[in-house]
Amino acid sequence: MYIEMLIIAVIVFYIFIVNNKISTTGMFGSDSKLTGILKEKDYDFLLIAKYGDRVYDPNEVFMKRVRNGVLVTIALVFLFLSQLSYLSVIAALVVGFLVFKSQYLSLRRWYKQHLNYIDSLLPYYLKTLEVLIHHYTVPVAIAKSIDDAPEVFKPGLKRMIAKIESGDSSIDPYMDFAKEYPVRDSMRMMRLLYRLGLGEQEKKHQQLVSFSKSVSSLQAKAREMKYQARLGTMEKKTLVMMVVTGGCSLVLLLISIFILVSTV
Repeated sequence: MYIEMLIIAVIVFYIFIVNNKISTTGMFGSDSKLTGILKEKDYDFLLIAKYGDRVYDPNEVFMKRVRNGVLVTIALVFLFLSQLSYLSVIAALVVGFLVFKSQYLSLRRWYKQHLNYIDSLLPYYLKTLEVLIHHYTVPVAIAKSIDDAPEVFKPGLKRMIAKIESGDSSIDPYMDFAKEYPVRDSMRMMRLLYRLGLGEQEKKHQQLVSFSKSVSSLQAKAREMKYQARLGTMEKKTLVMMVVTGGCSLVLLLISIFILVSTV
């Protein structure tokens, strides 16, 4: 019964596709509704953080994940076709979902391993931007900083500038950037940057000094976190060495006792 139902469903689905009743482009395209529903909020950021400008379209990469998950599910269903049951269908769906999630989980692990490095990119970029703001307005300084900005920030900076140049003078372009790149203190620093752009020319120096202090504080925090991470790594290595040394000593002691007892 299950086999007949599955075959009928596949035939009906194929007929709909052939007659353009169902659009595979709309279903699996990079701009489909499926992308908005299934895609994790930080997926684009994690993908660009790891691969930089080698990723031309995060949505396209995401849809490959979806297709892989669907294909694995279908393959498993056909594999257990002769013994198809609700349990085997659920198992196929679970495995397909795990295949779909595997890349995202891998990106999350990579991000946690490189968290301090990624968080340190923003304050050093803002320090470079601070120098440009001495000579240009904030939007112009941001536009000129893009070429030398960290690869991970370039797509977001280009989108920010495009919104500002299109006439959006609100804080939204800055907040959108902070949401897209949820690194440490990004929201606070983007608010400061926006206020700096709104300031009168007479007050610019005072605001710039305040902005510079915030950036320096952020840099100091990044260095401290980097030092703590290194210290934590050294402590873990020391602990492992102590455990290994203690374990080896205990094994040698037990062997000596065993030899001593056996010779008596």
